Amino acid sequence: MLKIREARPADATVIADFNSRLAWETEQRRLASATVRRGVAALLGDPAKGTYFVAEVEGRVVGQLLITYEWSDWRNGNFWWIQSVYVAADFRQGGVFRALYEQVRQQARDRHDVCGLRLYVEHNNGPAQRAYEKLGMARAHYDIFEMDWS
Repeated sequence: MLKIREARPADATVIADFNSRLAWETEQRRLASATVRRGVAALLGDPAKGTYFVAEVEGRVVGQLLITYEWSDWRNGNFWWIQSVYVAADFRQGGVFRALYEQVRQQARDRHDVCGLRLYVEHNNGPAQRAYEKLGMARAHYDIFEMDWS
């Protein structure tokens, strides 16, 4: 049975591993393991940074989703940004992401300080784009620009 819950510090190792796998699978990018572990631990230790949700099957973490926050002065509320979505290969196409998404969406809808959900996706990641559209998300009229010091 699939269980969705907020991540705990004990989940840091699997979350860091999933993040590294995600970077490789989507961008063919190798991340520095120590940096990722520290980053996950920092977030798990500071709720102001965000919240990881994990999906468990028989005690095994099989998926994850991270929420971070962006204040919108235009809306007087937070957008919850969905990030670091990963489902273990042997659990894909089984509703794991949908369950994570629905849990987060419902929590966001129940709060008065959340004005919406957002995420970004690689231009070439068609399967992820189709999954997000099937859940009712729509393309925004924004492009993302960045200056990355890493």
